[in-house]
Amino acid sequence: MKVMHVLNSRIYSGAEKVVCQIIKSFRDDVEMVYCSPDSDIVRQMLSEQGVTFLPMETMSTAELKRVISEQKPDLIHAHDMRASFFSALCCGKIPLVSHIHNNAYDARGLSPKTIAYLLAGFKAKHILWVSNSSYEGYAFHKFFAKKSSVLYNIIDTEQIFEKKAKDENTYDYDMIYVGRLTYQKDPQRLMRLCARLKERKPDLKVAIVGTGELLEEVQNLCAELGIQDHVHFLGYRTDAPELYKACDLFAFVTFREGLSVALMEAMSSGMPTVCSAARGNTDLIENGKEGLIVDNEPRALADAILTLYHEPDTRRRFGQAAARKVQQFDRVNVHRIMKDIYLSL
Repeated sequence: MKVMHVLNSRIYSGAEKVVCQIIKSFRDDVEMVYCSPDSDIVRQMLSEQGVTFLPMETMSTAELKRVISEQKPDLIHAHDMRASFFSALCCGKIPLVSHIHNNAYDARGLSPKTIAYLLAGFKAKHILWVSNSSYEGYAFHKFFAKKSSVLYNIIDTEQIFEKKAKDENTYDYDMIYVGRLTYQKDPQRLMRLCARLKERKPDLKVAIVGTGELLEEVQNLCAELGIQDHVHFLGYRTDAPELYKACDLFAFVTFREGLSVALMEAMSSGMPTVCSAARGNTDLIENGKEGLIVDNEPRALADAILTLYHEPDTRRRFGQAAARKVQQFDRVNVHRIMKDIYLSL
């Protein structure tokens, strides 16, 4: 069997990591390839992982039909709504699996996006949703109830533990954020939170891992708030698990979320977490068990973080519970579920 994974993105973030983990988990029994619009970062990351990349100039029917004609896959696994729409137009008689990795807040009502995805949904043999909130958030989800299932994101917990064990560097941060600096992650709120924290902890040190279209805006806001000596922008990194060892907690204050791979990796590393109450976060964290869920307001978030910072036993208990919970998302379990779906089509 040959499976072609189709993505619309030119970045390498949560959904893209999940696709690579799926591909690597099937390396011994199914041929899989990764197809998306070309970009240097995608080329680099796939090359490092030994994943076959099929670049397109852009996401279009002409380009996608070209790749399908050349590769002749037995199954197409499309990731997110736009990739699923184009795959539905181009797949012909090839079975299609649609995989939605986020909460599509612009698909909750009648819109061109919701109408376009109807085509993909009807064409798809099976639809995977990253969480119950992702499924319920699509306006016409009830049409696809019989062919839908929830599949939480996949992470390689074994690899994360290996990275932590091998790292010999020394880091010194109180708190870490990992994720793209983009609209739905609300990094401006994170900066205001850091300013609140600095008022009560003058020696605060925060690591920001990630990049995105709001990087310059967020750095400027950091300077305006006078916290530029306390917030360290580390850019895109592949060694976040190593950094977790030196941090007391993980802050995740997004206001929109599907099921964050960054949050799952932090949990796997035993990081206690303070999260906003966004759906997706609450699918992973039970308040007071694996971390704290707090209304997304800087003062309340700062209070929760400082409380947790001064309670090492609570941090340890939250971290241990988080690591246990995320084990269910390990790639061995996801491989079994995915294989059953593929073979049923």
